[in-house]
Amino acid sequence: MPSTSRTVRAASAVSTAPGPTVVRSSESGPGPLTNYDALRAALGNPELDPELLERALTHRSYAYENGGLPTNERLEFLGDSVLGVVVTETLYRTHPDLSEGRLAKLRAAVVNARALAEVGRSIGLGEHVKLGRGEESTGGRDKASIVSDTVEAVLGAIHLSGGFTVSAEVVHRLFDPLIEAASAMGAGLDWKTSLQELSAEHGLGVPEYVIEDDGPDHMKTFTAKVRVGDGLYGNGMGRSKKEAEQAAAETAYGEIAADLGGEPAAGTAVVRSADRASGDLPD
Repeated sequence: MPSTSRTVRAASAVSTAPGPTVVRSSESGPGPLTNYDALRAALGNPELDPELLERALTHRSYAYENGGLPTNERLEFLGDSVLGVVVTETLYRTHPDLSEGRLAKLRAAVVNARALAEVGRSIGLGEHVKLGRGEESTGGRDKASIVSDTVEAVLGAIHLSGGFTVSAEVVHRLFDPLIEAASAMGAGLDWKTSLQELSAEHGLGVPEYVIEDDGPDHMKTFTAKVRVGDGLYGNGMGRSKKEAEQAAAETAYGEIAADLGGEPAAGTAVVRSADRASGDLPD
C-alpha cells in the first residue's frame, strides 16, 4: 500500500504552489470576493487556476438560475477519469498477485459516490459549492451526489491547471487512506458486503435491515438497524436508506465481531467477494 511517508511527500510536493486563491468570477458579475484558502490548504495547495476552481464549484442549479453560466459537469467528467486512473494504477502496483476481478472489487470500494462524498465532507467542500435556491433549501450542500460530483470536478480543474503529476498527488493525498482501508478491511467502504460475509462465515444467516424515516419529504432522515441471527445490531443514520444501511452495517460489523471474540482476518471479506465476482469461488 502507499505508505504514509509517500502521502506526506505528495502533500509536500503540491504545497509549493502560489498562496491564496481569491476569486471574483468574471461570469457571475460584480460581487464579494470569494476566499478559497481553507479549501486549497485541504487539497495541499496545488497549482489551481482560479477560474477553473470557480467553475468546478458551480453546480448546474446555480448556473441555470444565473443566466446559463458554465457548469462543473465537464470538469467532473475529466476528474472522474483522473481519479479512476490513479486509483487503478495504485492498486495494480501494490497488489501484483490479485486478479482483475479482485482489483475491480477494491477499486469499486474506493471510487463510488459514498466514498467521494466522505472525502468531500472531510475537506469542507460542501460549504464552497455554488447552488441554486432550490438545492440550497433542500440540503444540497450535504447531498452525497452533489458533494461527490464536485470532488471529481475539482480534480478535473487541478488536472487542467497543473497536469497529471499534480492531480495524481492530490488524489493520493485524499484517497490513499481509503485505498489502505479497502485493502485491509476487505469490502472496505461497502460495509453491507463485509457484514454479509461475516454473517455467512459464522452461520448467522442473511442480515435484514429495519428502516425508519423522519421529517418532511424533502428533508427526510433515515435510521437503520440490522437483524443478524437472533440479535438486533447497529444504529445508522443517513439522508437515504442506502446511507443509513451502510452506517448500520458498519456499527453492526464491529459489534458482532466483538461478540465473536475479535475480527476475522483482514481482507477475508473482500477476497471472498472478489473471488465470486471473478468466478474463483462458487456463490
